[in-house]
Amino acid sequence: MLPIFEGHPRGWVNPVNARASAALPAAGAWDATPTEFFVSGAHFATLNFSYTRGAAGGAFDWQIETSIYSVAANVPTGAGAWANGTAYAVGAVATGADTQSLAQAEYVTYGSQAAAAETFVIGPIALNATIERMRIPARESADGIVATPGTLQISVELW
Repeated sequence: MLPIFEGHPRGWVNPVNARASAALPAAGAWDATPTEFFVSGAHFATLNFSYTRGAAGGAFDWQIETSIYSVAANVPTGAGAWANGTAYAVGAVATGADTQSLAQAEYVTYGSQAAAAETFVIGPIALNATIERMRIPARESADGIVATPGTLQISVELW
């Protein structure tokens, strides 16, 4: 029988500062070098966002990227080091015919409601102890005001 409480695997630090508080890149560009962090052995992650819009109508996009490789040197030739989260829609099922479902890389948009900092939580997100590394790139959304990017900070709690 496994113990109810297990210690964190080596390398974990909770919470993880996945994005230091800073202005999002100009012109709606994604973060050039999002902070990657170790999540090996984690079963779940909870994401905590704090966004202050740069102008009325501000919004930001974020995307979860994961890697099953502990270091870039382990990535096989021809394989990608990072995988994006996906949105999946099951197709209509009909007797006697194959079903076509749809999957696409996914990103999420959050639109501000006020001028003050807005903090919200997403999760838990299942990692199932099979993911080695994670990162969360972000950008001022085209649904927002890309000429006046807001400030974003992201923390992650692993468990």
